Amino acid sequence: MEKFEFLIAPEQAGVRLDRFLADQDTGLSRSALQQLLEKGSVLCDGSPAAKNQKTRQGQRIELQVPQAQPLDAVPQDIPVEIVYEDDYLLVVNKPKGMVVHPAPGNPDGTLVNALLYHCAGRLSSIGGVIRPGIVHRIDKDTSGLLVVAKDDATHTALSEQMAVHSINRVYHAVVYGGFKQPEGFVEAPIGRHKTDRKKMAVTQQNSKYAYTAYKALARYNGFTHIECRLRTGRTHQIRVHMASIGHPVAGDPVYGPKNVIKSLGGQCLHAKTLGFVHPATGEYLEFDSPLPEYFTQFLRSLGKEQE
Repeated sequence: MEKFEFLIAPEQAGVRLDRFLADQDTGLSRSALQQLLEKGSVLCDGSPAAKNQKTRQGQRIELQVPQAQPLDAVPQDIPVEIVYEDDYLLVVNKPKGMVVHPAPGNPDGTLVNALLYHCAGRLSSIGGVIRPGIVHRIDKDTSGLLVVAKDDATHTALSEQMAVHSINRVYHAVVYGGFKQPEGFVEAPIGRHKTDRKKMAVTQQNSKYAYTAYKALARYNGFTHIECRLRTGRTHQIRVHMASIGHPVAGDPVYGPKNVIKSLGGQCLHAKTLGFVHPATGEYLEFDSPLPEYFTQFLRSLGKEQE
């Protein structure tokens, strides 16, 4: 069972509990949260909360999310590109369009289903039955490198490296517009969008610190090929940060312009480099994934690089 705890601040008092919870970064929709309220899975100062209950300053809220059922994560013989593998972990090059783990609307055909088959079920259990082995995720339409743990000790050690931002993660993207300076950074907190719960946004409310450094690699007419280095790993971080400074990722149907480039099939974003200290050997490992065909083809379609 996954648990979330919140302490009601003065400015958060006086709102309906379901609305307050919907504003938190739990990954759950408001309807799902209302169902948990009805089931008694939300406690206020240790007692089950009512659906229409309002928050009070200093109140401690505990949200109990039942563990997902195992029926969604079954082994499937799906080809998957393994960049590196040993007795402790794997590094996988995920293709664009593949979902990382089962979820509503994507019950199978995911990277987890493929890994369960490839590893004969030998994956860490920390992520639960739906996300075995998954230390970190990338979006369905983002391609590139992921590290996967085969045992709990390895998973814990890699998660600790993630927590202290010591894992080297470099992404490449094509974004709209040009940059006055060749490099820079976005340091802005990210949280759930105020009105659209499926989106994230730069916001000061119920948000978490986020930092993305970027560098222009090549300029084209109306677009720039950039490199992004993550200091944090928030949901949709690069997509949200770049959109917030007027440079949304090309092909992004959520944070980009309305006339989205449909031929890209989603955001032009690739997890290119992944480096970390191996939990068992202490050796620093770094892997690089060449830009995939969809990415290079789009660059070619933009014509000649500009000076």
